[in-house]
Amino acid sequence: MATTVISAFNDFQKNIVNLDSATSSTARNSRNWLLDQISNFPENNDNFPNLYPEIDIGFGSFARKTKTRPLDDIDLMVGIKADGCTYYERSWDDIELKFPENYSGKLKKYAKTLDSSGLSSTRITNAFKSELSKVSQYSSAEIKRDGEAATLKLKSYTWNFDIVPCFLTSPDSDGNSYYLIPNRSGNWKKTNPKTDRDRLSAVNQNQSGNVLNVIRILKYWKQEKRVNIGSYLLEAMILYYYESKPNNTCSEYVDLELENVFNYLANSIINTVADPKNIQSNINDIDYYSRYSLSEKFKTFAQLSRDARQLENEGKDKESINTWKKVFGYNFPDYG
Repeated sequence: MATTVISAFNDFQKNIVNLDSATSSTARNSRNWLLDQISNFPENNDNFPNLYPEIDIGFGSFARKTKTRPLDDIDLMVGIKADGCTYYERSWDDIELKFPENYSGKLKKYAKTLDSSGLSSTRITNAFKSELSKVSQYSSAEIKRDGEAATLKLKSYTWNFDIVPCFLTSPDSDGNSYYLIPNRSGNWKKTNPKTDRDRLSAVNQNQSGNVLNVIRILKYWKQEKRVNIGSYLLEAMILYYYESKPNNTCSEYVDLELENVFNYLANSIINTVADPKNIQSNINDIDYYSRYSLSEKFKTFAQLSRDARQLENEGKDKESINTWKKVFGYNFPDYG
């Protein structure tokens, strides 16, 4: 319970929204232990692809520190040596990896068919699943429904690991390298989590380190209100908002930010949203009818945020807290 809006938000963020430091530390140690186990796969299985640990990278919300409670998954990309393979790009999400001429190395065992010159992402992912299932301290390994990752379930913790095999391209004519990860059809697609990580870090630093809390509390709101927007899209749009603002203008008090952010989202969700990684042209894959429905929802919560702020300005903390409870749901602290 809380008697001021400030104390209500502090309690809410600390005990409901943000991961506690002990859980994060345990999860990082668990991740590092798993990576050590994965590094032994080529020794345990002579047919397993040669790994390239220098390009291993965390991705997803845990790696970007935008994860909210509960911690349910940790995403890892595990590097593989390409052995001279080249890639043919039909589109950003349909890329074929080709073996060198007369190639007979380990990756040949993961060809699409016996005589194929193309590397199957499905067979590579299944190889990871097979070896992961042998790792102690884990209850099971399976392939995600989208076929892009091997999911490892733990016996003793609440979170799972999604392991995504990857290759790193040589720099293109513009000096850009990309990670190639499985798509849903046995080929590969481009991504670059470093771009997302570096962008988030830069925006957060430019705004006095306060943007992370805004992102996390709005991702909690999305889950609580079952708002049909992807977390990555929501996060990308919030960052676009703060990139448009002068440095050091994001308040440490999250409630002061929410009305303007909701209004920005209401206006922006209707339009295309540029891919921060410059890989695809538009990351807003929501149909047009749903975009307008979402826009109205954002406007509704912008108004509620405005009402709550007005009540606090009038010294009505109880009424303000009750209004914020309408925004964030049952777990937002009661007044008292």
